Amino acid sequence: MTGTLSRLTKPRVVGFDRTRVFGETIRRTSKFVQAVIVCAAVLLVSLSVLTAPDLQRGAAGTMLGLTMLAIAAIDARRFIIPDQLNTIGLAFALVNASIQNQNAVMQGIASSALRAASLAFLFLGLRLGYRWLRNREGIGLGDVKLAAVAGAWLDWWTMPVAVEIAAVLALGSYLARQLMSQKSLDPTNKIPFGLFFGPAIWFAWLVETSASGPF
Repeated sequence: MTGTLSRLTKPRVVGFDRTRVFGETIRRTSKFVQAVIVCAAVLLVSLSVLTAPDLQRGAAGTMLGLTMLAIAAIDARRFIIPDQLNTIGLAFALVNASIQNQNAVMQGIASSALRAASLAFLFLGLRLGYRWLRNREGIGLGDVKLAAVAGAWLDWWTMPVAVEIAAVLALGSYLARQLMSQKSLDPTNKIPFGLFFGPAIWFAWLVETSASGPF
């Protein structure tokens, strides 16, 4: 009886509910990320329309930006670039090529396809070479297909700009994350390259388009 009374009168200690706090943190982070994505979408739509020399190319650039933003968001969370989004990017690239070369549509499409194939084969060579040297996967097939999208959209001189921007940002982000978490560098760590390559493609398109834009 005494034991029962002691259990009944024992003060209740409220513990730290880690699951609940973690869930609230995830929800808050998700809302923040959603807000960032919405703001980024509004910004890229505005810049695409304002920078392009006409409404048609502005609309095409907007679709490029939204597609690249979706790729970045998905790759950041799942480390995968959906084939559907790469296909959409390629399709709008061909539309953009036809808009830019209305007097020679087939020539413009062929030139876009040549650039796409060139950059894709370069990434594929890097993928195969890294696997042969390291005996593990490096560049994913999704990144190879995204390189084809980049080549289809960009001119020869802006293709390396997009690749360099993405590489520098990806490496800088990884180094900063490791330093902040006080972890050593590990060459086997995965980096969502599409998170950086996608926006870099749109930014390179923006730089290229601004040369013939209204400003």
